[in-house]
Amino acid sequence: MFQVRDDEPKYAFLSDPDVREKNVHGKFIELVEKSSTLHGQSLYINNDAGVGDNPNRYKQHGFHFTADNCIACHACEAACSEKNDNPAHLAFRSVGYVEGGTYPAYQRMNISMACNHCDNPVCLKGCPTRAYTKFAEYGAVLQDPDICFGCGYCTWVCPYNAPQLDPVKGQVSKCNMCVDRLEAGLKPACVSACLGGALEFGVIENTPENRDQAKLNIPGFPTTDITHPNIRFQQKRSLPREMNRPDSMPLKYHRDDAQGKYVPVVDEAKGKPQRQWNLRKLLGSHENAHIIFTLCAQTVIGAFMLLMFGPGLGLSAVVTVKSEAFLPLFATLFVVLAVGMFKLNMHLGKPMRFYRGFNNWRLSPVSREIAGVSLFFGGMVGYGFFTTLINYELITLPFIQWLATASALAAILGGVVGFYYMYKLYRIPARPYWNHWQTGSSFVATALMLGSALILLVGGLVSGAQFMANMLPQLAWVVFAGIALEGIGLVAHARDLKQQGGEGAASHFEQRTRFGNAYVLRNVLLLLNLLLVAVLAAGLFTQPATVAALSIVAVLSILVMAIISRALFYVLVIPTTMPGAFFWRNRAFEEHARKTGLANMPQVGVVPDSH
Repeated sequence: MFQVRDDEPKYAFLSDPDVREKNVHGKFIELVEKSSTLHGQSLYINNDAGVGDNPNRYKQHGFHFTADNCIACHACEAACSEKNDNPAHLAFRSVGYVEGGTYPAYQRMNISMACNHCDNPVCLKGCPTRAYTKFAEYGAVLQDPDICFGCGYCTWVCPYNAPQLDPVKGQVSKCNMCVDRLEAGLKPACVSACLGGALEFGVIENTPENRDQAKLNIPGFPTTDITHPNIRFQQKRSLPREMNRPDSMPLKYHRDDAQGKYVPVVDEAKGKPQRQWNLRKLLGSHENAHIIFTLCAQTVIGAFMLLMFGPGLGLSAVVTVKSEAFLPLFATLFVVLAVGMFKLNMHLGKPMRFYRGFNNWRLSPVSREIAGVSLFFGGMVGYGFFTTLINYELITLPFIQWLATASALAAILGGVVGFYYMYKLYRIPARPYWNHWQTGSSFVATALMLGSALILLVGGLVSGAQFMANMLPQLAWVVFAGIALEGIGLVAHARDLKQQGGEGAASHFEQRTRFGNAYVLRNVLLLLNLLLVAVLAAGLFTQPATVAALSIVAVLSILVMAIISRALFYVLVIPTTMPGAFFWRNRAFEEHARKTGLANMPQVGVVPDSH
């Protein structure tokens, strides 16, 4: 157990003589019934079988932050990092701030934030490895870095930037509520170290001594609707109507008197009046593996579904391709999807532990996507293998056809499940730019466009220009439908982002400024491709060589458009995280530190080369 010092100050001890029955969200604060067998069980901290004697051990605890008292001394950060032996580039608790007004009445409000040990921990539900557990003891959400394989999905879904992905160790870790101290009757290290008395801790909804507020929001704090975080605030000092972030996020907070709180709005002062390219940032982002995987997987699933269902939909061109170029086509599908899956696996912090991605299929959309795509891959390979045996009459036993059919059905089921959860895993409320039906329409459009284009291209390369010209009219209309769907989704997406405001509108603002030239190029290519494919589908060109040449140009142009669009999808997302500081948790400073070499100094807190 944690050893309590003889001279431990009184303020460091937990003290909650009275507690309420429910919290403000209607959830019971008592997490288990008194008759439950969970009572009296040890947490086995450091293999110690002892059990804490706190009478409130099985009640939900949480933090209370008095913003008016915080002086940004960072003592809470230092105490947390010292206790958890964190390197300089990780901090389970961090202090950011917002500021506003004009001289001499310029004001700043500091915010200290760690994990909020939420009632609805989306990190737990999203983690594919089941590295997270919400304990009945204190309501702590704990995470085991040894189980984690470093996918980072929990860092996407958390609205508060609590889970920290260590690019050096390739694993996630986070605040553990200092449960070892709680078992000994002590408050967490950060609370005990707070010089200004800004941080307090205890049973949730208990207002600390000398406090009279327990609000759910302060300026800069994301909406509580997503996870019901266990943190309460006091902030009584009058603040300016507009509060700005010191980091590079194009956001500020505007006081909405009707709602009685500050709401995020776009800060156009942080944008550039002219459009920029930023190609290095666009095409060299941390998420390149996801770009490759999603494009490859959607292309192959789209092509396979066309091969299976195309004949029933009247696409005779698909029948021709299956008879004339079956083996080269399935070999291509195998290679494309294998490359995508390999890139995604190597993107993990611990690639050799990829098998842990199946651990949480009951809750995690990531696990379900992995299971679906894996089933699809195995079924597709089986169908290609057994059908090749049948086509070349290598084995003529009757059960081979049955195996081919069973493999095809498995691939279809896996493809549908994998594709659906590939979409669902991006419907993240904490990332408004993704949380729109356009994510799904874009994925379907990619499957239609690139799946049809791949069939057309492989068929033409194997059987010649005349073959490609014969297939083109039917497949071109499928490609046309995909491009049109992509365009409709993008128009609706831009409209809705501007209307909803907040982080979504800020993403759209960056789309038009920081990445404006790439955004315009993508839109121009979309229109040109739509026109070119319509011309090809209408059969206005009849010469096989001309048709083949234009088809290859169209395929390459569509591929470029798809890559730019998917790169924008990842690089533009702005999460609903707390504001950082000028040097800490500031995207622009991290980029500057890596560019200038400051990141080579560990004390700067920026890792030079991210995983």
